[in-house]
Amino acid sequence: MSTIKIWAVVPAAGVGRRLGAAIPKQYLDLAGRPVIEWTLGIFLADPRISGVWVALGAEDGFWPTTTYVGHPKVRQVEGGAERCHSVLNALDALAAEADPADWVLVHDAARPCLRRSDLDRLIIELADDPVGGILGVPVRDTMKGADADGRIAATIDRAALWHAFTPQMFRLGPLRDALRAAITAGALVTDDASAMERSGLSPRLIEGHADNIKITRAEDLPLARFYLDMQARSC
Repeated sequence: MSTIKIWAVVPAAGVGRRLGAAIPKQYLDLAGRPVIEWTLGIFLADPRISGVWVALGAEDGFWPTTTYVGHPKVRQVEGGAERCHSVLNALDALAAEADPADWVLVHDAARPCLRRSDLDRLIIELADDPVGGILGVPVRDTMKGADADGRIAATIDRAALWHAFTPQMFRLGPLRDALRAAITAGALVTDDASAMERSGLSPRLIEGHADNIKITRAEDLPLARFYLDMQARSC
């Protein structure tokens, strides 16, 4: 582990569904700071992480107003139409200075409540893993399958089901190859583990906390504010 570096990639292009607001969700105010600043802050505060690559939309006019513009550990790269394109663009840029065996943590820009303890657990438990893995939590609710009319078609056994979170942690070379293969095949995978699975690999599931939420609806902002406040009080 001494010669292996850890990098972070944050895809922030194509995630700007606006929740009725005038700005993309990753730039909405959350307890006095844009959502993306909370997201980046935990990686920038971690001395194990060598740098953070942020994949931005070509016409993103909000990024220049954030605190981390010009930060020595933050690099910008142009994103793509879908999340997988943005991540691959960042990995291609990172490959110019990183080793294929280096670890990469890919984390959603609109997921600002990652706990340091969960990041620690992910890095420690996957340090010697041959594949890598993701943070997640086991499904605890009853799961229903729906038909085309929105009626229940089946009750699904939840025993082996997990909610997939980020960060997702894989080595640069294999992840880059897996994403390129998926995109070439027309499979626009929605997370990095899916690309690795398509390559015949089985990523590990590392249990984290359910407060690692993704901002997708208006009501998620006050909930994220509550979680951040509770995390700060527990430190």
